[in-house]
Amino acid sequence: MAGELLKSRSSAFTTFLKKNIAIVSGLVVLCVVLSFASPYFLTKHNIMTLLRQISTNAILTLGMMMCIMIGGIDLSLGSVVALSGTVTAVLITRAGFGIPLAILMGLLSGVVCGLFSGLFVAYIKVPAFVATLAVMNVARGAAYIATNANPVRITVEAFNNLGIGFVAGIPLPVIYTAVLVILVSLFLNKTRMGRYIYAVGGNLEAARYSGINVKAVQITVHVLSGFLAAFAGIVLAARMYSGQPAVASGWELDAVAASVLGGVSLLGGTGSVASAMIGVLIIGVLQNGLNLLNVHSFWQLVVKGIVILIAVTFDMLRSRKAEEN
Repeated sequence: MAGELLKSRSSAFTTFLKKNIAIVSGLVVLCVVLSFASPYFLTKHNIMTLLRQISTNAILTLGMMMCIMIGGIDLSLGSVVALSGTVTAVLITRAGFGIPLAILMGLLSGVVCGLFSGLFVAYIKVPAFVATLAVMNVARGAAYIATNANPVRITVEAFNNLGIGFVAGIPLPVIYTAVLVILVSLFLNKTRMGRYIYAVGGNLEAARYSGINVKAVQITVHVLSGFLAAFAGIVLAARMYSGQPAVASGWELDAVAASVLGGVSLLGGTGSVASAMIGVLIIGVLQNGLNLLNVHSFWQLVVKGIVILIAVTFDMLRSRKAEEN
């Protein structure tokens, strides 16, 4: 029995490597190059720093990939990160809320944003691009209004430890991310709703005719995306000791890039959490390496834009080849 289980897992891992050989090879080559380019890249301190830095993008990518898998997108993620962090900070610092209730309200702000996007997409048929673009502006504006456009300092040590603490030498944000990665993976692969997400993304009309409640799937995905972004925003606020309304501007594009690099098709219907996390690692390692090499932030934006363009180009070529076959 144990031998069969081990063989099954080995076969699954081999299949995964074959399917993702290009991005895995790219990640390995990138790491090798950076290890020679900078003596600090493979140090324990830098690796922990890298994992902590990519934790936010990893959580955002979990939500973004589900939105892309149903044929949509979520442009509001960065603004929701800012909103949830500022809401939590304001409630703790100015309203005197306890930490659990403040965190709950911060998470609720993200859920509400996701619910609005999902309702407009599902019932009014507003394209996800437009609906989430509108919510992006509303959430960002609300964050500025709540804080009067100023950072809100958090001096409650118990809350800040949620973002800067360690367990067995591992940063807490990394642990949160690992748990969420496992939960989302199980959700997509082991639940009925997870199967529905793939079905809706693969062929929306066929899913509807087969009895799937497409509206419920669309709303669920956007609510989950909003929740994950809010969670990331609260952890980020704890790491920065403050809620900052201007934070996370454009971070949703990093989540798109990571998703597409990880093989999540922009046409919907395909993608896996494990592959998307490789995309997150590529984006994170690239940015970390550029920082170690003292590359100016302006040039980092140029490089990141090129990576996104390459990722989208490969996705379109891959989709076109699949259609021809």
